[in-house]
Amino acid sequence: MSKLDELIAELCPNGVDIKNVGDICDTITDYTAAGSFADVAKNVKYINDGVGYAQLIRTTDLKSAFKNTDKFVYVDEHAFNYLWRVNLDSECLVLPNVGNCGEVYYVTPDILPFSHNVLGPNSILVKSSIVDNRYLFHAFQSGNFQKKLAKITSTTGQTKFNKTNFKALSLPVPPLEVQREIVHILDSFMLLTAELTAELTAELTARKKQYEFYRDELLSVKKDIPIVKLGDIATEFFRGSGIKRDEVTDTGIPCVRYGEIYTTYNTWFDKCVSYTKLDFVKSPKYFENGDILFAITGESVEDIAKSVAYIGHEKCLAGGDIVVLKHKQNPRYLAHVLATTEARMQKSKGKVKSKVVHSNVPSIKEIQIPLPSLEVQEKYANVLDNFESICTDLNIGLPAEIEARRKQYEYYRDLLLTFAETGNTILTDRQTDRQTELSAIKLIQYVFGYVTLPMGSLFDFRNGLSKGKDFFGSGIPFIRYTDVYNNRFLKEEDITALVECTPAEIEKLGVHRGDVFFTRTSETAEDVGWSSVMLDDIGDCVFNGFTIKATPKTNYLLPEYCAFCFATEDFRKYVTSHCAFTTRASLTGKTIAEYQFAVPSIEKQREIVNVLNKFHSICNDLSAGLPAEIEARQKQYEYYRDKLLSFKELPK
Repeated sequence: MSKLDELIAELCPNGVDIKNVGDICDTITDYTAAGSFADVAKNVKYINDGVGYAQLIRTTDLKSAFKNTDKFVYVDEHAFNYLWRVNLDSECLVLPNVGNCGEVYYVTPDILPFSHNVLGPNSILVKSSIVDNRYLFHAFQSGNFQKKLAKITSTTGQTKFNKTNFKALSLPVPPLEVQREIVHILDSFMLLTAELTAELTAELTARKKQYEFYRDELLSVKKDIPIVKLGDIATEFFRGSGIKRDEVTDTGIPCVRYGEIYTTYNTWFDKCVSYTKLDFVKSPKYFENGDILFAITGESVEDIAKSVAYIGHEKCLAGGDIVVLKHKQNPRYLAHVLATTEARMQKSKGKVKSKVVHSNVPSIKEIQIPLPSLEVQEKYANVLDNFESICTDLNIGLPAEIEARRKQYEYYRDLLLTFAETGNTILTDRQTDRQTELSAIKLIQYVFGYVTLPMGSLFDFRNGLSKGKDFFGSGIPFIRYTDVYNNRFLKEEDITALVECTPAEIEKLGVHRGDVFFTRTSETAEDVGWSSVMLDDIGDCVFNGFTIKATPKTNYLLPEYCAFCFATEDFRKYVTSHCAFTTRASLTGKTIAEYQFAVPSIEKQREIVNVLNKFHSICNDLSAGLPAEIEARQKQYEYYRDKLLSFKELPK
């Protein structure tokens, strides 16, 4: 029994109190508690161009971990004293109540960069002397509490909730000893999750720097490559026509707004994410295959005039603050060379840092680039495209991994953390892994679409060979029970046993690529129905009588797809609930034939296999730099948080 189990058994064996936030928190206040809007405006003046007596702490500062020092806001001593109710001089919680509702920040004086600090508008400050404030931090983030918070949050216009409704929300309040043990557990998980994120971010940064190094090296000035100005190779330059945010539609003419060049597209793209109606655009300006798009308005000197190549085949509309370059060069080469450090320096030359930075057509025309032959441009583009995909492809890149882990974290937090109910146990690692695999497969099937058929319409079933011990040790390869039980995939090197067989037995019980083997009998139901799929054609080969062979009737089933499907929790539950049991558990081909099997198109099967192979390699391959222990802890953090924070209410 864990320490937490012991504490619960001792201190709250029958459940815990459910209390309102207003009853357990001594302080629930905000910026406006100081007085009327007019009074606040009179007494509080923001200092944006220098350092004042105290920093005004906004949720944007907390979210960025105080990295944007150039955007800090300060107030004078009078304002600091006037706002004494929200002075951040001790441990507290900060929750945005306008805008990013649902976020929760744990704040202590030691994490704040300035000596005097006061909370800014659009958020509330919460403290408790009754409940552990760190416990409240975790409890406010739990799935159950977030659902309650969502119910009191208005979505008309800007999202917001008020203090009165917040005070009425309830949450479980166990004894302090239990709270502190919960905090200890969940803080440990948070620490390991942060370490994992740091690992992934560092690896991603390294990969991006590597790509940029090779890109700049490849595209640097060479003696035998001429240097040209964009104005010299352009067949046409023109500006786009304004498309407002509310003029973007779900269907219509594909279009690009200048902000999307910064946020949505990388080096090149072949499909627009936005559409509009021609009626909205007074003077439509179209771009086509091969054109280069420049964003000539931006927020930073470093990023101004970011460019992207369009290699799609639709005729698209260019929004305002976009310059389109038409040319006869390789568009992907131009896209890469215009992203080099040298090109970016030219784009930013002479630009002044301000809230909004602008470029123009004359400046872009003056940008100089190396321009080899079209044949060489193609080679450069191919090399750099392949290298860039390592960093940006959603299927193999680390951004996808970070996003996948975030989703896993949230999934396990809200789905599995239900600690309140007596008798519930925590899933083992083996169970957790299988559930994760099943969830991934079902998600992919949902996305790609499939048909469901009984396995009997797709496979023929046959039991294996039974021979006396004198026939073993020589002959042809022989697939044993343990070969099937221990291997999801079977290859020639996995088959080490030999058996002597007649030609008739070989013809009847021969093995081929794509055959699926199931364990047929065992001591327990949990050990029957484990599967393995043959991936090689190895010539003459037979299989053991304690296994069942399923031979596909069609060529429209990928062996690897079958292997993943028969490892799911759904199939395992089917087997254990349908197998026969006398002195031993047993399974028949007839039983397996009745199982409903999801069959997508062969193309979708390939997509599924590719995704799952990459998922498994990222999760399990040590070379991916993702230690399994950290992964397990990351999954468990949200699991424990909601499970530990959901209690049975004491009887009235």
